[in-house]
Amino acid sequence: MTLVLLDRDGVINFDSDNYICSPAQFDPIPGSIEAIARLVTAGFQVAVCSNQSGLARGLFTESVLSEIHAKMDYLLRQHSVALSAIYYCPHLPTDNCECRKPAPGMLLRALTDFSSPADKTWFIGDSVRDMQAALVAGCKPILVRTGNGTAHEEAVKRLGVNNIHNNLNDAVFTLMGQAD
Repeated sequence: MTLVLLDRDGVINFDSDNYICSPAQFDPIPGSIEAIARLVTAGFQVAVCSNQSGLARGLFTESVLSEIHAKMDYLLRQHSVALSAIYYCPHLPTDNCECRKPAPGMLLRALTDFSSPADKTWFIGDSVRDMQAALVAGCKPILVRTGNGTAHEEAVKRLGVNNIHNNLNDAVFTLMGQAD
């Protein structure tokens, strides 16, 4: 079974410079929930790998983060699917942890948890740090232009990432045609 890892903010939901601090602020990008549903229905395992430094900044609690993820889960259940897992890094960029992207820690943990070969695993994100994490982990990177993707597109191309799509929905259509 092929594993697909997704960044959350800017890929699944609209991002905010002020962080997503409540379930009310979790606003899915049109087509993203349906794209995840198509992947899961087709037999893919789908997990989220998301930096959530708002926790360390005191902008929201673990309980609120769970409520945000419960809202995402509720929306997915409307399509009779669920995520296989959610991984998140609660640290600040200055903490120099192994899990905060661009470090590959979350991705490597997912690869281990799902016994998925890196070269058969896709990672879809909207930033340079997402693509760096995917490349270091050995995953197949896909950039989406939603969130920060458009602003990071040229830098991502310099990393050698050319699998670039307008949004998660477009990326999933392409990915499903390329899956091993």
